[in-house]
Amino acid sequence: MSKSSSEKSDLKWWQLSLFGVGCTIGTGFFLGSSIAIKMTGPAILIAFIIAALGTYLVFDGLAKMTVQDPQQGGFRTYAKQAFGRWAGFSSGWVYWSSEVLIMGSQMTALSIFSRFWFPNIPLWIFATGYSILGMIVIMVGVSILNKVENVLAILKIAAILMFIIIALLAIFGVIDGEKPLQYPSSTEDIFPHGIMGLWSSVIFAFYAFGGIEILGLMASRLNDPKEAPKAGKVMLFTLTVIYLISIGLAVIMVSSATFNADESSFVIALDNYNLSFIPHIFNAALIIAGFSTMVASLFGVTSILVTLSEEGDAPAIFSKKGKMSVPWPTLLITLAGISLSILSALLMPGKIYEYVTTAASLMLLYNWIFILASSIRLLEVSAMGKIKYSVGILLILIAVSGTLFHATSRPGFFISIVFVGTIGIITFFMRFKWKKKKKKVYSPWPTA
Repeated sequence: MSKSSSEKSDLKWWQLSLFGVGCTIGTGFFLGSSIAIKMTGPAILIAFIIAALGTYLVFDGLAKMTVQDPQQGGFRTYAKQAFGRWAGFSSGWVYWSSEVLIMGSQMTALSIFSRFWFPNIPLWIFATGYSILGMIVIMVGVSILNKVENVLAILKIAAILMFIIIALLAIFGVIDGEKPLQYPSSTEDIFPHGIMGLWSSVIFAFYAFGGIEILGLMASRLNDPKEAPKAGKVMLFTLTVIYLISIGLAVIMVSSATFNADESSFVIALDNYNLSFIPHIFNAALIIAGFSTMVASLFGVTSILVTLSEEGDAPAIFSKKGKMSVPWPTLLITLAGISLSILSALLMPGKIYEYVTTAASLMLLYNWIFILASSIRLLEVSAMGKIKYSVGILLILIAVSGTLFHATSRPGFFISIVFVGTIGIITFFMRFKWKKKKKKVYSPWPTA
């Protein structure tokens, strides 16, 4: 279904670009980068360059398809147009499942961060509060969502810029630390864990750019959809510069072996300096980042479920809006999925749930491959254009395959295969139902 006049918006390209920054900078960057640095050392900058290039190619294809044919269903509608109903069905449900898992992880992380100030309050109370607040933002409407994301994006960028300023003051000796700076001076310093360590870390760099597909959903609401590519280029350039500078400074300030999965890379880097206010500021930044990406993901899953329903790939009740901007059955089923995800996070040991979160990130990348493949099929691209999008697929496959070579991410790969395999089996049986329905509708013979 193409965008109707009632769904048109006066959203400008710079607002979409800022919205994209708000959707993207989250716990995947603030926490995931710390894991990646520990895995690969200063070479993590190479991983981020690979991820930035791959992300740009994905958005380039998605933006061009949006310009050619604005669709409310975004990437899953293009997959359906390119490869058939099975592709749209499986792409939509893989995305919905992955985002629900990621939102559960984000809410759990938000709850843990909140206990930094309120240690005696149970995690489930914070998780419930954040989920309700996120639901309220979505129910109010897209215009409010855009404004909220823009404000949170500015706050997140400000926190990162503050880190950059403090790091530069430390490097130039204005602020003294307890330990000397760690300048990498040899190949071994840059690649402490070799090429395999770099390969394994690429998935976390891609995870820091996760959210680009949500930007594609919002692109259909641009006043001029032709400006979608410009919005994406500005957003990705801004993110790449911020990521490379901030992480580059972090790996200079402390040894890569110091980083871990329990703290932000920025907090670890500044822990060497007597700045008592830093933990509080970055804890607030983590909460802002996590809530921002959680709300963006909530918008994504509700939008996808509505379009799945409208196109007959989900029960019709999920697209009956009534007086609400989002159908209440869609909100309820999403909330139920998030609740199960949060419950799993609270009951399972930390490592197990990290595996599930990694699996969800991989499932997002599987959808990115769908986007690139759909671009090759639907757009009138030259031979060079096909090579360009094929390179994007290759970069994503590098990230996916790298998860097999590290104990932190390997289980997540197999969990993602189980999820995708289950949806694949359901899709296989649904094809028989679709064929039967098609024969019944289009049969030239009279029915009894």
